[in-house]
Amino acid sequence: MTTRSGPPPGGGPPPEAEVHWVYQPVELQHPDGGWELGRITAWWRDGAGELWCRLRTMRGSGGSCPQWFPYDPDRILVLPSAGI
Repeated sequence: MTTRSGPPPGGGPPPEAEVHWVYQPVELQHPDGGWELGRITAWWRDGAGELWCRLRTMRGSGGSCPQWFPYDPDRILVLPSAGI
């Protein structure tokens, strides 16, 4: 995944009407090669067509604050949310 994180370009969260809220389990690959479970809680596509996801990881007992990341399917693996 690219190192960009935080609010999408332009600062602040994306317009609420453009956000698609979800609860999608994922596995995130860190730069050191390790994997971590997490959740995508929203999807958003910016004006340039880039797909962003609002990602929260399970790191530590309290988890992390959700942050916006450009979606990288090579580093963020979407897991089934219902039976296989």
